[in-house]
Amino acid sequence: MLWFLLIGLISGWLASMISRGGFGFWGDLVTGVIGSFIGGSIFNYMGISTYGIIGSIISSTVGAVILLWVIRIIFHVAPAASKKD
Repeated sequence: MLWFLLIGLISGWLASMISRGGFGFWGDLVTGVIGSFIGGSIFNYMGISTYGIIGSIISSTVGAVILLWVIRIIFHVAPAASKKD
């Protein structure tokens, strides 16, 4: 369980760096955990197998990036890098 949360946190953080905007510590953790389900499902559907911690982080990060992309489309949320005070 601890590894699952750690991989979720790492992949959520990576996804927030790739898509230039995250939701903080807890938001990145939730994004990474949900992204692991999305990424695992997509990789499984495509017939791609991932093994080990690195494979889990890669598939979770792909899922988290897709999740952030869908969130931005639905809610019209601008990335943090493009927001101005």
